[in-house]
Amino acid sequence: MAHLPAPGRRIDLNADLGEGFGPWALADDDALLDLVTSANVACGFHAGDPSIMRGVTRGAVERGVSIGAHVAYRDLAGFGRRFVAVAPAELTADVVYQIGALDAFARLAGDRVRYVKPHGALYNAIVRHEEQAAAVVDAVAAYDPTLPVVGMPGSAVLRRAREAGLPVVREVFADRGYAPDGSLVPRGTPGAVLHDPVEVAERALRLVAEGIVVAADGSEVTVEADSVCVHSDTPGAVALLTAVRRTLEASGVVVQAIGR
Repeated sequence: MAHLPAPGRRIDLNADLGEGFGPWALADDDALLDLVTSANVACGFHAGDPSIMRGVTRGAVERGVSIGAHVAYRDLAGFGRRFVAVAPAELTADVVYQIGALDAFARLAGDRVRYVKPHGALYNAIVRHEEQAAAVVDAVAAYDPTLPVVGMPGSAVLRRAREAGLPVVREVFADRGYAPDGSLVPRGTPGAVLHDPVEVAERALRLVAEGIVVAADGSEVTVEADSVCVHSDTPGAVALLTAVRRTLEASGVVVQAIGR
């Protein structure tokens, strides 16, 4: 069991929302909005459409949940989980386009986009892909240099964001397996996704309290966290997030949104 966190420890709790399309829904967005403090909203490139974006941003504003642009490769068929060798200038334009689209709906709902978090294959690529990391940072800096960039601790994108003067948010995953080097276990590999609410909640608490996660080989990996993510498409996501939030708050952690 994790040690108790330091008094006044604050953490954000986020999930990917709005990842349906037309009549198809991937997750229970309304239930998840009652649990998270920040919502990474799909902007139409890997999932989502204008009606869904409008509905999720409205629901987020009603609950005081921060709205984040969940930007991705232009890959609806692959749900944004396939690497795309897009030219840096094109990627920058694509990211600006997505932020702007979601920001329009956020403003109609009475708020604004408060951070940017890449999705899927783009998120993983810019851990090490310097050109694409720079392209994402260029997009955020051009659109609004006050927007925080959410990413993996130690990633190229967070390093470049800091160098550009952008705020950064270091993210950890309560429902994903970690490799010994601190990267995520690839999806489709045994142990890549965790499903037990008790295990996921205890994992989240140790990440927040100690900055430690147990990797797939049993070793301990040190990670620094400003935000904890539970994926909305993980089976039982509502139960997982409920357990995580209750455990964190019962341990004295203040759950607080990005940009608030």
